[in-house]
Amino acid sequence: MKLPILQYGDPILRVRGKRIDVIDVSQVEDRPSTMKLNGKDVDPRTAMPLILINPEIKLAGETEFATEACLSFPEISGQIERAKSVIARAQTLEDGRIEIEASGLLGRAIQHEVDHLNGILFIDRMNSAAKAALSSRLKRMQKETKRGQRVRMQNRQPLASRARL
Repeated sequence: MKLPILQYGDPILRVRGKRIDVIDVSQVEDRPSTMKLNGKDVDPRTAMPLILINPEIKLAGETEFATEACLSFPEISGQIERAKSVIARAQTLEDGRIEIEASGLLGRAIQHEVDHLNGILFIDRMNSAAKAALSSRLKRMQKETKRGQRVRMQNRQPLASRARL
């Protein structure tokens, strides 16, 4: 089942979600990732899509700034500080447990998606100067989304609709 991508301004983006994440970085070639699955080195592309149920993460190592974006914020990106690597423990679809050690884009994606589960958006992690520079665009985006005016350019379909919990 394909769900619509919600745009900034939709209140559902701030709600803590069900504890399931699906992550797929298999098509990204310019930002490499590393992955250990239950202690064994794995090519991340072969493990995608990665489905994490009730993920818990532990940030590991140093932090770094890198460009990050989000489908809920079309045409907006920013330098976001995140841990270089992460250890994620989660339940599988078969009710087993897995542990993933990830770095690179996959480590960043896991942190980003777990933030979504907690109602945290990548703009919340921007420094105040970057957020201030985007302030008018973000306000406009919120208003357009609330009015149902955010439109996907490819097919001119509304991007956001009222979500029911």
